[in-house]
Amino acid sequence: MPDDSSTFEVLPRDLSAYRSGNTGIDYVHRFDSGVAGPHVMINALTHGNEFCGMVAACHLLDTGVRPKIGTLTVSFANVAAYESFDPADPFASRQITHNLNRIWSDDWLDGDEHSVELQRARVMRPAVAAADHILDIHSTSQDVVPFWVYPHFERNSAVANALPRPGVHLVMPRGLGSGTPLIQHGRHGHADGPGAAMVVECGQHFKQASADLAVAVTYDFLGHFGLLERAPVDTTPPRRFELLRTHVIATEAFAFTRPVVGFETFAKDALIATDGDLEIRAPCDDCTIFMPARVAIVGREGVYLTRPLD
Repeated sequence: MPDDSSTFEVLPRDLSAYRSGNTGIDYVHRFDSGVAGPHVMINALTHGNEFCGMVAACHLLDTGVRPKIGTLTVSFANVAAYESFDPADPFASRQITHNLNRIWSDDWLDGDEHSVELQRARVMRPAVAAADHILDIHSTSQDVVPFWVYPHFERNSAVANALPRPGVHLVMPRGLGSGTPLIQHGRHGHADGPGAAMVVECGQHFKQASADLAVAVTYDFLGHFGLLERAPVDTTPPRRFELLRTHVIATEAFAFTRPVVGFETFAKDALIATDGDLEIRAPCDDCTIFMPARVAIVGREGVYLTRPLD
C-alpha cells in the first residue's frame, strides 16, 4: 500500500438513517422549495471508497439544508460497495463488480447483465434523468491537486469557470472512451442537453482536506444556481487540459516506465508505459497524464493522456 493511503483521516460512517429517503429510491432525498428554479442533484459514492462525497451529502442532510428556489436532490450511489470497506484493503471497495461510473448507457442499462452496480444504476436512473444540473463528487487514489472533469460542452465550461475551485479542468471532447459516466447519461451526454453535469475530483480518498473541499464545492455549485445564498467570489483563470486518449489495461504486465502519481508531463513520443507488447507513448509535447493506475487490473483504465489547453 502506498504511503498516501496509510493514514485514514476520514472513515465510513453508518448511512442506514439515510436509506429511506423520500423518493421511493433508497438513499435518494429530494427537497422541493415550491419556488420555480432548477433541479440540482448532488451525488456521492459513485465509487464506494470515495468518502469526500459522503461527507458533503451527509452535511447537507444533517444540517437541514433546503433550497431557496428549485429542487435539491441528494443521493448516495454505491452504498453496497461503501459498506464493504476494509481498511486492510481500502481500494477494493471502489466497486463490487462493475464501475458504476461507466455503465450509464442504454446498452448497459437495458441489457441482460446483472450486478450490484447495474441494479443500482437502473434504480437511480429516473433520479439522474430528472436533474437539470448534476454535481458528482469523487476523489483520487493518489494525492494530487483537485480538478474538474466534464464533457467539453459550453454549459459545463461556463459553470466551472464561474466557480472559485478547483482551478484545474479536465475537459472531454469525445467522452471518456472507456464507458459512459453518470454525468453523460441520456440528455446530459448531448451538446444540447439540459444543463451542467460535472465531476469534481476533490483529492486523495481518505484525506480530510478532500472532504472539506467537497463541502465547499457543493455550496459553490448550489449557490451558482441560486438554490442557496452565495456571496460574490473571485475566480482566476483555470489550468485546462484536454483528454486525448484513455488507455484501458489489456494485460497484467501493464507498467509505467517510472513511478507516477498524476500530472507528470512527457515529450512527444516519449514512452509512458507498456502493456504487454504495446507501447503507450505521448501523442504530443507536454503530454500530461491523469489518473495513473496504482495496480494493473485488466479492463480498468490505466492512464488518461491529455494536452494542456492554456
